[in-house]
Amino acid sequence: MSIISFEENGVHFAFTADPGEPALLLHCSSLPFDPALLHPGARPFMNMAQLHAAGENQNDHHGSKHTGNMPSGRLIYQGHQDEYNALGRSLTVRQCADGVTVISHYQFYTDIPVIRAWTEVVNVGGEPLGLEYVASFALTGLEKEGLLPWKDKMQLAVPHNTWAYEAQWQRYTLPELGLYPKNDFSLKRIAYSSTGSWPSSEYLPMGYLENTQCGSALLWQIETNASWNWEISDLDGHLYIQLSSASQQEGHWYKRLEKGESFISDPVAIAVVSGGMEEAVGALTRYRRVIRRPNEDNQTLPVIFNDYMNCLMGDPTTQRELPLIQAAAEAGCEYYVIDAGWYSDGPWWDGVGEWLPAPGRFPGGLRALLDEIRRQGMIPGLWLEIEVMGIHCPLAATVPESWFFCRHGKPVIDHDRYQLDFRNPDVRAHADAVIDRLVQEYGVGYIKMDYNINAGLGTERSADSFGDGLLSHTRAYLAWLDGVFARYPNLVIENCSSGGMRMDYALLSRHSIQSTSDQTRYLYYPSIAAASPTAVTPEQSAVWSYPLADGTVEETVFNMINAMLLRIHQSGHLANLSPQRFAVVREGIAYYKSIRRLIPQSLPIWPLGLPRMGDPWVCFGLQVKGKIFLALWRLSSSEPQITLPLPKLKGRQVQVSCAFPSFSRTRFEWNACAGSLSVIMDEPNTARLFELGFEE
Repeated sequence: MSIISFEENGVHFAFTADPGEPALLLHCSSLPFDPALLHPGARPFMNMAQLHAAGENQNDHHGSKHTGNMPSGRLIYQGHQDEYNALGRSLTVRQCADGVTVISHYQFYTDIPVIRAWTEVVNVGGEPLGLEYVASFALTGLEKEGLLPWKDKMQLAVPHNTWAYEAQWQRYTLPELGLYPKNDFSLKRIAYSSTGSWPSSEYLPMGYLENTQCGSALLWQIETNASWNWEISDLDGHLYIQLSSASQQEGHWYKRLEKGESFISDPVAIAVVSGGMEEAVGALTRYRRVIRRPNEDNQTLPVIFNDYMNCLMGDPTTQRELPLIQAAAEAGCEYYVIDAGWYSDGPWWDGVGEWLPAPGRFPGGLRALLDEIRRQGMIPGLWLEIEVMGIHCPLAATVPESWFFCRHGKPVIDHDRYQLDFRNPDVRAHADAVIDRLVQEYGVGYIKMDYNINAGLGTERSADSFGDGLLSHTRAYLAWLDGVFARYPNLVIENCSSGGMRMDYALLSRHSIQSTSDQTRYLYYPSIAAASPTAVTPEQSAVWSYPLADGTVEETVFNMINAMLLRIHQSGHLANLSPQRFAVVREGIAYYKSIRRLIPQSLPIWPLGLPRMGDPWVCFGLQVKGKIFLALWRLSSSEPQITLPLPKLKGRQVQVSCAFPSFSRTRFEWNACAGSLSVIMDEPNTARLFELGFEE
């Protein structure tokens, strides 16, 4: 057996390259490769390319598992290319069988322990090839290192995610999820998926697996805005993982390739680390910054005011906006966004789609209101939901049905809206005209791009399957978005989908900012805000700060700290706040402006571990250039004291200050010997922001 093994950026990688034999992915870990740890009986299942075609035998006792795939089992290594490009090392491995060529792509990134992987399938035969499953990444032998059985050493963290309760990670042993060692393998799999156009409505398209005995770990993300799935199970005593966004079983996806046609799977990224979840998120954060569209917004981090949350709630008028505009400018905001409702004089949910200003709401015209925003020194923004059209929109009755998703001969309707099909050039032209009008005629510099439906399985029109229609539509939408940014590179388009229902890096590699939640209760927001950097870089994580009209000074401080280490999405009735509470908002924004240049260079830390809803204390921080910024929330805890472990600073002299609010009398003490910060916060439901300085 010819094994090619190398180490790149801390990632140990090994695969076979034997003519006449399949190419096997033997190893991908932060630990060195030891071939003696692989079971010989597992090698038939270790082909680095996993795909299944219609009419083929799934040659395994597999249950619902994606094992025994054919023609994967007949693929033969044909060659590989190993070279360096502008990003780092690039490896492509080519295999062939029965008229199909499969190319496995692995991109490594200089100084970052992350691999981006995807699969290319080409029909080089004379007959059509019907694809039912293509994995972007497949690896067997996850548990090899360490003497303990996998049931005792492997732990899986799953990112539960839903409306107003985003990014809530839960950690499990595999037996706790029902996977036990059974004979040589189990029919049980641990599988998570999303079907439809809301890829994070139940789970983030991510996962984390750790060997707790040896400290090695994988953290992955699937970069698609369509359906996705991943599964972990066992075979011949080994654990395997497969990541995919192209599956008939989970996503109703089937793709027919004619001779000469090809299919490229959506990419996935895998952080390969030792040191735990924090180390893995740091690696993925650095990777996300590399693949993201370069833009000024992610460097300068302007402060956004949005009139929606716990404020106008989708009912804007000139009379209501004017005092808010003045207050937002005085507070230090730099963008002012008029949210939903600007396009209709009455109820608007099922009538959206034309995106023309409602004259009754703005007696002097919407343009005059936007001019007032500019006069106050802010850039105006508007809310859009460009991908849908309400069933009662006048335009919907005049356009062809080919504009909309279709299943079983009928248009798809979800929550009183049609899903526009961005494969249709007329749909793209309509969307372009809306963007051009808002930017060129109204001078809009910020768009909150919302998306409040799930279009489901996909569309049958001009597609081989529902899932094929969905995937090709989402790719067309991304291409359209690329065109918008090419025309308007400084336009900021926020990615929103009922909060965080589309937190994926297909979209976030384009958008500079992500709405993290629609959570309306500020006391629930810390566990969402603090966990959001697992899914999104800190400089892309938009968090609401919405001081209540009848709140207190401490409530205002709490609201500000929810957002101050990420992206401030200011809201609330600022014009109605008392002078004392308004001063708190101004102070918070001013301090944010003094540190925001550091946020795009920082990495997230969690001294108390990743937060979960209901935790009595939550702590989240950013570390950068000899500084740590720590946000600390005392929630329901009956104890006023907490100790925050910072082991990397053990034995160091650290200067600590309570950076916000300036009037705080909170007691704290740095313990150099232990490497910890002790804090006393006298009252529950309070928050403080600390700044720690030290020599690098």
